[in-house]
Amino acid sequence: MKKLENIQLNVPLLRRKVPNLTVAARSVELRPATVSNLCTGKIPVGRAEVRTLVALATLAECSLDDLIIRGEKMEMIETGIKTLDVFAPLTKGGTVGLVARYGMGQLVVLAEMFHRLKQNGFATVLLVPSGDHPEIKDVFEEVDVQVNSVDEAYEQLVVLGKNKEIAFAADRSNVLTGDIHQLQERLNNVGVTLTTFLVDLKGAAVDEDLPYGPLETLWQFDADLAARQKYPAVNPIYSTSSILEGGHLEQNHLAVQQRARKVLRRYRELRSLVTVGGMERLPFAEVDTYRRGERLEAYLTQPFYVAEEFTGKKGEDVQLRDTLEDIGKILKGETDSIDVEKLNFIGKI
Repeated sequence: MKKLENIQLNVPLLRRKVPNLTVAARSVELRPATVSNLCTGKIPVGRAEVRTLVALATLAECSLDDLIIRGEKMEMIETGIKTLDVFAPLTKGGTVGLVARYGMGQLVVLAEMFHRLKQNGFATVLLVPSGDHPEIKDVFEEVDVQVNSVDEAYEQLVVLGKNKEIAFAADRSNVLTGDIHQLQERLNNVGVTLTTFLVDLKGAAVDEDLPYGPLETLWQFDADLAARQKYPAVNPIYSTSSILEGGHLEQNHLAVQQRARKVLRRYRELRSLVTVGGMERLPFAEVDTYRRGERLEAYLTQPFYVAEEFTGKKGEDVQLRDTLEDIGKILKGETDSIDVEKLNFIGKI
């Protein structure tokens, strides 16, 4: 057994060996939510129960040394989207699952990701889902190659992978059939890696603990943020990434992220009091926390390039170092005098 430092689950191995991990986990009396949190790094491997790790190794028909690997340096793709880069970084060559109900903006986020990645030299490929899904057409403008079957996807990805990094997207329906896992395994065998985005056009993933199987990154959309038009409505508390664990982030990034998440979590609790009884219901000692959480939530909104036509706002790209610096200012109270509305849908402060 490896020393419990800088270690992580071998998520690609789990993805290959146990495609339907939800059912498999329940069959050995493991909670799918626990498995999901281990895969994304929300629960560090060092805190996992031994019986959990043994059960996962048994399901994958591998040894513990194969299941638990010393974390190689993961490469983060900096997207320029504030809330994603800070709270749930995108892992190059990994798989990210978008969990949202209809109307929360997951396809806008996918289109924006494709737009930004294309600017950085990626080829963008979409496996068009079967059935009637007219909303997916909103993504087409940012797609270099559309494919209609897994076999066609394989052929195109092998050719593209010789010269370019690839961003690939598919619907959850292709995950449930096992097609995506098989495609990733076939591509791995010929040395092609891709960054995969999985969406759920039916909106059923929100009711599942492990809707896509093992993931490196999870972007969970928030109904309250969407209802208040705080886009992108990605929940900074529950969205996560395996890149957050194992020493893959700079210490300052991790420290700022943890402090910000703590403030946002408490702000959400306090907001319920304010909604019911107004600011006078707040304990005096909590006023600063509320104000800073409110400003942080506003700051994490962001104009997207793909939405300029509809919002009238120019898309904004914010470098991670600027985002971390701005969040630090908010947490220290340096923006307490700035009106909250002035922090909505800006780039950097």
